[in-house]
Amino acid sequence: MDKKIFDAMLPMITADLIDKIMRKYGLSEDRAISEFDKSQIYSLLENEETKVWYYSTDMLLELYDRELNGNLTWPEV
Repeated sequence: MDKKIFDAMLPMITADLIDKIMRKYGLSEDRAISEFDKSQIYSLLENEETKVWYYSTDMLLELYDRELNGNLTWPEV
């Protein structure tokens, strides 16, 4: 994928996901960003080569939940 397209899409995906995290966990925006920034999911999401950004934000939230619960497993593709 063109780096410019990925760089344009990542903030949109992340913003939607942060909003979902805020609502689900009752966190402030700053706290949600801070917590998500430390996650393995975010680390993989920001790397275009992993293709994690292909997942919907609902699936990314599910993966984030799994990571928080110490049970991060990837969906079969």
